[in-house]
Amino acid sequence: MTTQTVPIKFVVGSRKLLSVPRVVQTLAFGLDDLIGGTLPQWPAPGPQVQGLRILSAPASQLGAIRARYPGYLVGGLQHYRRFYIEMEGRTYADYLGLFSSKTRSTFNRKRRKLAEASGGALDLREFHGEADVEAFMADAVPLSRRTYQTRLLDAGLPEGPEAIAAMKALARRDELRAYILYIGGQPASYLYLPTTGGVVTYAFLGYDPDHAHLSVGTVLQMEVLERLFGEARYRYFDFTEGEGAHKQMFGTASIAACSFFLLRPSVPNRALMGGLNAFDGGVALAKRLAERGGALARVRQLLRG
Repeated sequence: MTTQTVPIKFVVGSRKLLSVPRVVQTLAFGLDDLIGGTLPQWPAPGPQVQGLRILSAPASQLGAIRARYPGYLVGGLQHYRRFYIEMEGRTYADYLGLFSSKTRSTFNRKRRKLAEASGGALDLREFHGEADVEAFMADAVPLSRRTYQTRLLDAGLPEGPEAIAAMKALARRDELRAYILYIGGQPASYLYLPTTGGVVTYAFLGYDPDHAHLSVGTVLQMEVLERLFGEARYRYFDFTEGEGAHKQMFGTASIAACSFFLLRPSVPNRALMGGLNAFDGGVALAKRLAERGGALARVRQLLRG
């Protein structure tokens, strides 16, 4: 378990409205844990922390996890499907065969359109070795700062000496795959993937909003998957916690999962968890009403603007 100060966020769509920091221990379930149905043996939170952040736990084990910490306050509960791609024993051609002919045609059309905008061929560069990390960060960080993940969610590419040291450590173990797609020599989309234990983790991604019309994220995803399948060394591509159209489109399987906070029952924590749960409930109700009225897509556009 890791102990850190994390923001408990009040979020609407892709826009963070407010965040309140809490010192928590993070308990994250790996994909192997979910597929195997295993539960870790967790110690009690230390006295210096205010609770726990549970990431991507099996939805079927929610009650068992809460029972481990009686009296703790639950907040920010999110249910979702954790999508992944089964890669072991498969080729890229096998993977493409899972899509309809119409979808494959759409992928090819988007690739051709982007290649034309790039002067006739895609400019995709790989950054795998320790010596590549600095070059990757030099181009990816300025792009990351422009993405909505950074501007609205504080979920951009990590920066600073510690982040770079961690990346170099992965690269030394040959557990790093990073990619940038360029248009006219300028970074248009990046994808950062740790590859520990035969599992490729969809860790950090972003694209230039000025090139969204060229589907740079979709093209980059397909190009990277072709290269990863070509290595024939991975078991899974893990899209991690949270849902989204991108993950659902490219995933070949999924598992019901949930993420949430468990905080000690202090007065400030009661106010925080009560407020967060009420806020999330209101957002969920508004989303259902927008879906019924056909306005959800427009609302999402406005929130990202």
